[in-house]
Amino acid sequence: MELTAWQWVLGILTVLGYVLTLALVPVVVLTKKPAPVSTVAWVMAIVTMPYIGAFLFLIFGINRVGRRVSRRQAAAQKITRGLPQLASHHLMVRDRLDPVQREMLVLTERVAETRATAGNRVTLFAETSEAFAAIEAAIDAAQRSIHLEYYIWQPDRVGTRIRDQLIARAKAGVAVRFLYDALGSMRLTEPFLQPMRDAGIRVAPFVPGRSLRERWSINLRSHRKIVLVDGCIGFTGGMNVGDEYLGENAHFGYWRDTHLRLEGPAVLQLQEVFATDWFFATEEEIDVNEHFPIPDNPGQIDAHVLAGGPDRSESIYHAAFFAAINSARDRVTLATSYFVPTDALSTALEMAAYRGVKVRVLVSGPVTYWATYHACRSFYDELLTAGVEIYEYTRGQQHAKTITIDGCWSLVGTANFDARSVFLNFEVGLSLYDTGLAEQLEFHFDSDLTFSKRIELEQWERRGTWERLKENACRMFSPVL
Repeated sequence: MELTAWQWVLGILTVLGYVLTLALVPVVVLTKKPAPVSTVAWVMAIVTMPYIGAFLFLIFGINRVGRRVSRRQAAAQKITRGLPQLASHHLMVRDRLDPVQREMLVLTERVAETRATAGNRVTLFAETSEAFAAIEAAIDAAQRSIHLEYYIWQPDRVGTRIRDQLIARAKAGVAVRFLYDALGSMRLTEPFLQPMRDAGIRVAPFVPGRSLRERWSINLRSHRKIVLVDGCIGFTGGMNVGDEYLGENAHFGYWRDTHLRLEGPAVLQLQEVFATDWFFATEEEIDVNEHFPIPDNPGQIDAHVLAGGPDRSESIYHAAFFAAINSARDRVTLATSYFVPTDALSTALEMAAYRGVKVRVLVSGPVTYWATYHACRSFYDELLTAGVEIYEYTRGQQHAKTITIDGCWSLVGTANFDARSVFLNFEVGLSLYDTGLAEQLEFHFDSDLTFSKRIELEQWERRGTWERLKENACRMFSPVL
């Protein structure tokens, strides 16, 4: 019997599907994953849906940063060697720490391979309008340099206003460098960026985006938010640049975020993070003598900049979150916009609650991304059973990323409590060994609870089958959400 054209096409597609499956399954198995279940999930997806599974794996499953790890690590070592050295009076004194702080100091210094610093001044912003005002004031006062790195920069009213500030300072002779994530800031167009280049601002995208191969992966993101002015003032935290961060987006409504202003030796560490990322993206080495002043000690805060990313063999943020929760003896206070934890982090929260630690978790409500919201809720059963208190923010978008342990140690930065932040994204934050800042964070957390709904176990168990189906379906994609 003679085959029709459609039968020939179907046969060829079937054979190609098998070939594609046989080619990709070994790649999946040989690719190191955070958990074996992730490997199994990708294999099943490719075997059962050869073309769709293969496409999704090529987009989400391959960590392409490995191809450039050695060059990036060499850049970090080169830049670090040229930095002004932190003198002994800039480093933390361990003797004055309590047990929880000491445990976290030992762990973070070993994993991050950098030293915690003393004598910093840290200002905490819980209102985005105040944070923007402080950033814009620092930019206006810049005399030598402005370095910025952002995941999202919107070409809207706020983004345009700050862009024009940068252009004005560049025309006044200030050296300005602007590094943006090509995926998060995909709305930035050449008409928006060209006036910056015309003014002498150095503009560059972080990966993905520098090559066709990197554009093929959307996993490698610089989720960092960094502003550095004259090498003396730094900003970091959860806040990007755009109108929505001032609560001017009708969908998100009020925007709740936490941001930090830094002065002192921690700024030098933050500058090192930017300089390494800039070299990674542009291969340009920043002049150390011009932009890395020797820090002073303007305050009394002990702090440690933690820079995590997929270019490291050990996840700094996964280790820090896990160790902090296990070190807690009294209370854990966690606020995160996206709560899609690894099994280890979820178990750590449960075990802390079973040990009698008061564990409270504040997450964003339904205004956040649909898939992330339902994946987040798929973790509630075990956590609520263990005694973890879970609250969903109802005032608008909860975007802060903070954790405090026993009122003595805190972590504030860009990393959410999810697998993407701890394994895939480039993140940055500040480990804080200060009871005063911990008290401020807990105060803001308690204030946020007045605009939140507590999830009660008895009511939660009565939810419908459709809700459970959405939660479990979305949870399957938790490693890449």
